[in-house]
Amino acid sequence: MVDKKQERIQLLEAQINRLQKRIDNLDQRSMRYSWVRLAIFFIGLALSVVAFILVGWWLGLLLALVTLTTFAIVAHFHGKIDRSLARHTLWSHIKATHIARMQLDWHKIPVGYRVELQPDHPFEFDLDITGPHSLHRLLNTAVSREGSQRLHDWLLNTMPDLATIRRRQELVRELTPLTLFRDKLLLKSLLVSKQVAEQWEGKRLLTWLNQQAPSAWLLPLLWGTGILNALTIAFFLLNLFLPMPHLWIFTLLAGLLLFFGTAKLRGDIFDDANYLSSGFAALSGVLRYLEAYPYGRHQLLKKLCEPFFLKRAHSPSRLLKGTARISSMATLRNNPLLWLLVNALLPWDLYCAYRLGHYKKQITTRLPVWLDVWFELEALNSLATFAYLNPEYVLPDVLSEAGRPVIFQGRDLGHPLIPAEKKIVNDFAVEQLGEVFIITGSNMAGKSTFLRTLGVNLCLAYCGGPVNASTFQTSLFRLFTCIRVSDSVTDGYSYFYAEVRRLKALLVELEKSNPFPLFFLIDEIFKGTNNRERLIGSRSYVHALVGRNCVGAISTHDLELVKLAEELPAVKNYHFREEVVDGHMVFDYKLRPGPCPTTNALKIMQMEGLPIEESN
Repeated sequence: MVDKKQERIQLLEAQINRLQKRIDNLDQRSMRYSWVRLAIFFIGLALSVVAFILVGWWLGLLLALVTLTTFAIVAHFHGKIDRSLARHTLWSHIKATHIARMQLDWHKIPVGYRVELQPDHPFEFDLDITGPHSLHRLLNTAVSREGSQRLHDWLLNTMPDLATIRRRQELVRELTPLTLFRDKLLLKSLLVSKQVAEQWEGKRLLTWLNQQAPSAWLLPLLWGTGILNALTIAFFLLNLFLPMPHLWIFTLLAGLLLFFGTAKLRGDIFDDANYLSSGFAALSGVLRYLEAYPYGRHQLLKKLCEPFFLKRAHSPSRLLKGTARISSMATLRNNPLLWLLVNALLPWDLYCAYRLGHYKKQITTRLPVWLDVWFELEALNSLATFAYLNPEYVLPDVLSEAGRPVIFQGRDLGHPLIPAEKKIVNDFAVEQLGEVFIITGSNMAGKSTFLRTLGVNLCLAYCGGPVNASTFQTSLFRLFTCIRVSDSVTDGYSYFYAEVRRLKALLVELEKSNPFPLFFLIDEIFKGTNNRERLIGSRSYVHALVGRNCVGAISTHDLELVKLAEELPAVKNYHFREEVVDGHMVFDYKLRPGPCPTTNALKIMQMEGLPIEESN
């Protein structure tokens, strides 16, 4: 599998090289077009001035028009090249970011939207789910804030749902080989974010639409004004051929009074139409891509994206064309005289306002669904991309509660935030509820990393993504950790008191009536106090956990704690060990059964030159 991962890196590097050649070519063409445009402008300007002086104004004007026309044509093609250059540059950036995620090159992985850390969350801080070098940042390919937040919420979910997990797994399995679909959607999303700047949050347009409810009087006014306009034209034509009173003047005035008197009901058609058209058009790259994509046999993806194409009459492309047409019609207001004349004879603005209200209603109804699918896809694509970039990972088998003997079992478990060349994998299994695993070992031997490995892979499993293992089976658990406890100067808590509060919160969570057992991970239990009290407290705490509706692992330096396995059958011992080779500590980071036979604190102090008193 390592070879397969390396093959994918090489494939991505080859794609980047091809893209770079194309980018260089486009850049050269863009530069040539820039010089051509500059030459056309100055040469055309010079010829126009000379012709105006030597021949006449008509030739100068003609040459100026030819120059402007030629300049516009060249500018059009130059714009196409620049847009292609931007797309190729973004495409290359996407590929480079994939390599960065595979190699854990954090400097090249996008930071994305920052989310606030929840200090009282059961496992967020301890497992590095969020933060600069976090699981969320590694996985997150979402461009929208909402898509990023959705993935964040999935990773931090404290009540896993089996049906939801399996549905996401099936979608991730279907999406994983669709690299072109995922990357193109990412490209379209990045182009959207470029168009609407960093402030785009996906729902701004929807908020505006909900504040723009069209008046119910628009349709009656449209009919009434239309009838008055028709009478005006009819009376005027009759006056041309028949001797009769000039009734058209009265209907014209009535129509104008009605037109100006109902201005508030129509609203600012020009600004509203422009805002709707531009705001909706900014999203059109994503929406139209999902509407037109040939889903073929990818049935789950097709089902998810049905809102984009199921009703063609109300598809994004149809509504986009309609809003663009109304926006174009509303530009008549830029010519005040023509605008007044047309509205005196036709219900132009009222028609625009009515049709604009119709499109607002359609978009208000459908946009929330479209956005929701887009955000869902962004989160799912993050998981699928993670699976594709790590072919050695597997989708876990999440078990139902009914009659499954294996509660937790993982082979070749590794931590996804550790580089492949430094990663050591381990096997681990829990056979029944109530088991507590005491993990002993020297400093730096790998105890804390192993605890985090268990927790991170459970998070990935419950959010529907792949896990860092060759096989992985687990029941549904609530996850709770006590690994990275810190004191709080602002709140006045010492380290020990902060640890006690965290361990108390774990017991409170265990007491809650809940269909899911608790999976706990505790690192260096009670290390904030002295040896004697730490041992007494640790023994009592383990007694409080054994045989309950929970399973978990506790790491400790207290070798006395391993004796609990002699009196409590549900307590099992595991350890990590080290060796001293040529005066250096060597760790293999392999989990072994039984208590740790060695310690290394004195060895480390001695190797660093600290004075060590020999015991008698």
